[in-house]
Amino acid sequence: MNLKSALDWLYSTQLFGIKLGLEGTRRLLEAADAYPSEDVCVVHVAGTNGKGSVCAMLEALGRSSGLKTGMFTSPHLVDFRERIRVNGVMIPEDALLRLLVEVRDLVAEWDPHPTFFELALAVALKYFKECGVKFLVLETGLGGCLDATNAVPKDLAVLAPIGMDHQQYLGDTLELIAAEKAGIIAAGRPVVSAVQEPEAAGVIARRAAELGSPLAIAGHTDGVPQPSLPGAHQRRNAALALLAMKTLHLLPSRSVAEAALSSLSWPGRFQELEGGLMVLDGAHNPHAARVLAETWRERFGDDKAALVFAASADKNIHGVLELIAPLAGEWHLVPCTSPRILGVGDMKCLVEAFSSVPVICHDSLETGLKAARNSGCRVLVTGSLFLLGDVLGLFAGEGRRATVQ
Repeated sequence: MNLKSALDWLYSTQLFGIKLGLEGTRRLLEAADAYPSEDVCVVHVAGTNGKGSVCAMLEALGRSSGLKTGMFTSPHLVDFRERIRVNGVMIPEDALLRLLVEVRDLVAEWDPHPTFFELALAVALKYFKECGVKFLVLETGLGGCLDATNAVPKDLAVLAPIGMDHQQYLGDTLELIAAEKAGIIAAGRPVVSAVQEPEAAGVIARRAAELGSPLAIAGHTDGVPQPSLPGAHQRRNAALALLAMKTLHLLPSRSVAEAALSSLSWPGRFQELEGGLMVLDGAHNPHAARVLAETWRERFGDDKAALVFAASADKNIHGVLELIAPLAGEWHLVPCTSPRILGVGDMKCLVEAFSSVPVICHDSLETGLKAARNSGCRVLVTGSLFLLGDVLGLFAGEGRRATVQ
């Protein structure tokens, strides 16, 4: 078996859907001998927006402190191996192939069969164990309480900003969503949180108190260095990451921390290409769209964008369009490899309700990007991380495998 066929098998398990619950995950991690040893410091990060950036900051700070780091994130943009990194380096292809075959053979006769995300987590944890990782950063896939990553014992829970997203799974109020996210808090273990909306803050405080878990809030950015990722929100994310390291008694010196944060690279988060003539940002919900609009104006003032856009049908597209429409000089609606993406024809009807500038539909991503580049405006690619993956894959000359997770 080669890596392509092994990944074909893994991707086929997406047919089993998303299963919220930990019993199956615990069975898999136990059988695969994947649980981290007790001497590994595990940091678990949940939230609606910014959790990937916070994970990247935590990993960089841990590595700068001399610790061997592991980081598990999702989704990937182009290459599945992006999800699994040791000391910032993606898992090698040969190691990924070997571990995929091991877990495939392990679960071949299981009923119920583990999900795509459970299997990816098991592979990641086995690889981290093999590599002798001592500082492990885990990003939740969906929610928190019943997410597979919550089956892993942790030393610290980190809560990035919480907003409305994935309501079909997590609930239709901010309190319900916050309750799911706060489900990663472990009894007697500390938790650090970003400043939250009052409804979410109350839920988190009550949960921490019930469990006897010390709670700290990253409430200010005084003295916090601006990381290499643009936007005022990234400084707030840095404050959260620094507070987390301080809580763990692993905070490096100021100069070391500044160096780590100033050299971050996290694709798809206001990522500037072509000298700033193109920006990629995966603003897939209203909270993220608001931050995108603020960062665009901080960086480019009143410049209008040739907006290359695609979004998943199950997202709050209306809320996103309302916030980013003022940035548009023209719209270029494109297809995407993800089966969740709303078709360009239906999207055109939605966009035209929020914007009076030209809206152009394209049969392919390539033609949409070409037209946007020829518009005379800066190009802004946004709406879905899956779209960003398609663009980055196109630039790298690599095809992107369609995925829903």
